[in-house]
Amino acid sequence: MAIHNPEKGSETDETLEFSGYKTSEDIDVPERIIDQIIGQEEAVETVRKAAKQRRNVLLIGEPGVGKSMLAKGMAELLPPEELQDILVYPNMDDNHNPLIGVMPAGEGKTVVTNYKLKAKSQDERKNIFMIAIISLIMVIGFVLQQFLAAIIAAGIVFLALQQMKPRSTLMVPKLLVNNEKNKMAPFVDATGAHSGALLGDVRHDPYQSGGLGTPAHERVEAGMIHKASKGVLYVDEMGSMKMKTQQELLTAMQEKKYSITGQSETSSGAMVRSQAVPCDFVLVASGNLHILEGMHPALRSRIRGYGYEVYMKDTMPDNKENRDKLVQFVAQEVKKDGRIPHFGREAVEEIIREAQRRAGKKESLTLKLRDLGGLVRAAGDIAKGEQKDEVDLDHVISAKKLARTLEQQIADRYIVQKKRYRVFRSEGGEVGRVNGLAIIGDRSGIIMPIVAEAAPAQSKEEGKIIATGKLGEIAREAVQNVSALIKKHTGTDIASYDIHIQFLQSYEGVEGDSASVSVATAVVSALENIPVDQSVALTGSLSVRGDVLPVGGVTGKIEAAAEAGIKKVLIPQSNMEDVFIEERYQKEIEIIPVETLSDVLEHTLVGKGKKSLMEKMKKIADIVPHGILKQPATH
Repeated sequence: MAIHNPEKGSETDETLEFSGYKTSEDIDVPERIIDQIIGQEEAVETVRKAAKQRRNVLLIGEPGVGKSMLAKGMAELLPPEELQDILVYPNMDDNHNPLIGVMPAGEGKTVVTNYKLKAKSQDERKNIFMIAIISLIMVIGFVLQQFLAAIIAAGIVFLALQQMKPRSTLMVPKLLVNNEKNKMAPFVDATGAHSGALLGDVRHDPYQSGGLGTPAHERVEAGMIHKASKGVLYVDEMGSMKMKTQQELLTAMQEKKYSITGQSETSSGAMVRSQAVPCDFVLVASGNLHILEGMHPALRSRIRGYGYEVYMKDTMPDNKENRDKLVQFVAQEVKKDGRIPHFGREAVEEIIREAQRRAGKKESLTLKLRDLGGLVRAAGDIAKGEQKDEVDLDHVISAKKLARTLEQQIADRYIVQKKRYRVFRSEGGEVGRVNGLAIIGDRSGIIMPIVAEAAPAQSKEEGKIIATGKLGEIAREAVQNVSALIKKHTGTDIASYDIHIQFLQSYEGVEGDSASVSVATAVVSALENIPVDQSVALTGSLSVRGDVLPVGGVTGKIEAAAEAGIKKVLIPQSNMEDVFIEERYQKEIEIIPVETLSDVLEHTLVGKGKKSLMEKMKKIADIVPHGILKQPATH
């Protein structure tokens, strides 16, 4: 990738290190869309192959990773073919079956113009004839001194001649698809289109009776499948489309032509059906994994059998090559927007750091670049508002507050509200109460207080774990596993207790198992009557062996804890390299990695009873799972 040299005023031929740029203006942006796609090399290569052979493609991935860009890029790559104009003609033998004409692009408009000129010429001759007849009648009327009779007669003749108007004026065809100005394959975004817009339609005619109706061919409207002929038809969230519409789309794909008829059964357009209209398009469908459930099986089979399915990446490795790609991304966003100044080097580096944070895992950069582009534009708007010629580091930092997602705004208000009403504590100790951490949306952390209470079992046979809150299936299973973990690692049998667990004010629901460490801590505290340090918050998943497993969103969770006044956060040891908290939080909170349930209890429990519990757990840990004491290794 070349860098523009301002001193020479031209591009250098050799590929230069991106370390030489001063602002994003120094970075050359590729002209073709396909070359602007960042981090999706495998998908790009697949689309190149598909375009060469005109194959259909199904793109599956998270929102904002470049699916629509790939579809647009494919339109640029399609082999050049002769585009066509499509006209619809009246059918004199059957008015309800309009005829279709196809010709090279640019000729359709000429044909319609010639028809109109011919019709106009005939109308002019007819008008001259009518004026002559009316004048003759008037002269005769005056001669016979019957003026009133002459006027009435002239009117009658005029109406009669109007009805005798030559049929040629109704023979002007309609230009259905006009490719006169298109020099490359068309790209049509049919996302969310209803059946009439997608497949074509025939407008209802309110004047259909009495001979005053609009001719059927003039009411025919082309669908997106026809406008996309010789190009790309893009449909996002394909699974949300009605099954009947998907079936018709499949028919159009197979036949490469599709007749237009009225889509409303109550409309007069339903009586009209045109001849088959060309629709030789390449379908690019997209969405997330859930759309597969709503896709017509035959349609997906058609794509899979005669095309490609691609699963898009949402992160890429954090290395110099990919960081350079993000530098290019910033330059692209500035150029695309056209209204914001270029970014200085420090501002670009902050965008890259934000890409690291949003990736949510170690040594990775996010590929959800639509959201990252929103941050670029917000920073540019701030700089523009200050009448700056360049976006600097402070503008990007300010933009991170301005461009918060709805989930982040909700999380911020949630924390303020919970502080005000003391739903969670940030100091002191309390039995059975834990500050859990959760994520709203993709990356916005919140404090999720969890309370446990042990009561004598109502059943003589066994105790139960009763959890309240809108728990999803995975979260509920994680809670049920806690009893086995506690019995194994603490030696306490909960059979004589009913354990009540409450996720306080979890109105939005809880899903996932990242609260299982918090639940186990709350239950142990309640059973052993040992307080939990309320200045600590924690997250992590527990295995059935008591190991703390990695979870997602640790950066957002830690920042939420810091905002809430929490002093320490426990996270899984394996998540430590995933932490990219902002500098303003680094001195406010201590991050402690943990590997086992024993580590968690060591850092969370306080007060009387903790020492004896930890000693008991250590003794239990020295026994292998089947009750055999560990023996020294022999050589």
